[in-house]
Amino acid sequence: MSDITLRLVILLLVGIGAWLLVWVGKRFVAAQRERALHAAPLLPQTPVGEKSMTPVRILAFSSPDCHQCHQLQAPALQRLLAARGEQVSVVEVDATSEHELTQTYHVLTVPSTVVLDASGKAYAVNYGFTPTPRLLKQVDDLLAIGISIA
Repeated sequence: MSDITLRLVILLLVGIGAWLLVWVGKRFVAAQRERALHAAPLLPQTPVGEKSMTPVRILAFSSPDCHQCHQLQAPALQRLLAARGEQVSVVEVDATSEHELTQTYHVLTVPSTVVLDASGKAYAVNYGFTPTPRLLKQVDDLLAIGISIA
């Protein structure tokens, strides 16, 4: 086999390996998200549930040393609150100390956000930074579903 052919074969194998690794990673995250979406609803008597009874609650998972949480996700959540006012509440959750919630919603990284409906059922799970437009769409979709059911 010529040198160029050998290099092309190696490059092809590395490319296939990288694609396979990305595919497996995406499947893993999708499976975790599905498990989180099917978690038992957050009960009103839990400390997090007592903070608000708005139609939409967002659990914002972070940690004290997470710069992305404080510099990017927190301002995005503030913009969401400014845009939707009394329809949304944000509950800050320290992922390092709230192990039960972290496990319930299969939090893989911080920041993570979980959008809950009024009954405490997870509607959307976002791993990593989530920009305001995406959060607004999730909240608006959930509010539209709530209005059509009522």
